[in-house]
Amino acid sequence: MSTKLPPGIAAAWGVRAAMTKGPRPRLTVEAIVAAGIETADEEGLEAVSMNRVAKRLGSSPMGLYRYVTSKEELLQLMVDAALGAMPEATPAVGWRDGLERCARWLADAMRAHPWSTDVPITGPPVTPNAVAWLEAALDALRETGLAEGEKASIALMLSGYVREHVMLMADVQAHFLDAAATPDEAMRGYVDTLRSVVDGDRFPALQAVLDAGVFDRADPPDAELAWGLERILDGVEVLVRRQTG
Repeated sequence: MSTKLPPGIAAAWGVRAAMTKGPRPRLTVEAIVAAGIETADEEGLEAVSMNRVAKRLGSSPMGLYRYVTSKEELLQLMVDAALGAMPEATPAVGWRDGLERCARWLADAMRAHPWSTDVPITGPPVTPNAVAWLEAALDALRETGLAEGEKASIALMLSGYVREHVMLMADVQAHFLDAAATPDEAMRGYVDTLRSVVDGDRFPALQAVLDAGVFDRADPPDAELAWGLERILDGVEVLVRRQTG
């Protein structure tokens, strides 16, 4: 299998291919990626196409292919650039704080560009910022005594949880919460709907949740992320303790 990087991703790493004969390049990978991000931020991911990005840059679609080989490569680069680089880690943080920092940074970055979670994942991380995030998550587990494969699985689980959470919350916000005057009003409408159809004899567990007022108001935006993250880290802690005896 070839390990050669596509030209756009190679450029993102600072590995420039040798110049071929022809006109002097007028564009850069960075400019093309920035135009793609601007389009996605303003109009949504579905508006991003090689034609649209080329038009924004005053170029032709074929001109873009000298820098990126496909729309899929462009989307990879857009996500990596939109998420940006993690800040330098503060020294002497424990593995739990380190993983939480990785997760919260990733969630904040994805929320700033909600379209980033709609870009299909076509393989393991290979772009610079994605690889740097993986390195930070693995490094947080360095002193745990866990096997390297376990560390990699934890990083994968963490990134998958954050991505799924951000995607779910964005859908809930757009299609449910925004339909009401306030989030609490949306939840009260949901409770009223459930109470109109739920039979306590058939759904006793759900009835207990309704009676406890769990759905009476909307949780703060970060509450569900924090709760799920704590449970994941609790599970990792059990694994670490088992490893260290």
